[in-house]
Amino acid sequence: MTPPVLPLHMGALHPFEQVLVLLLAFGPFVALGLVIAVRRRQDRREEAAAEGQRDR
Repeated sequence: MTPPVLPLHMGALHPFEQVLVLLLAFGPFVALGLVIAVRRRQDRREEAAAEGQRDR
């Protein structure tokens, strides 16, 4: 008697499922990129403000 085997491929994904997979796969990297961009912009502003105060 052989054990029941689950199919390894259950067919094509529905378009909604494809979008969900892409969001779960790449969403964290996009969010991290946005956080890095915002923090760098804030750091540049702080450096420019500090540079302006040093010139005085």
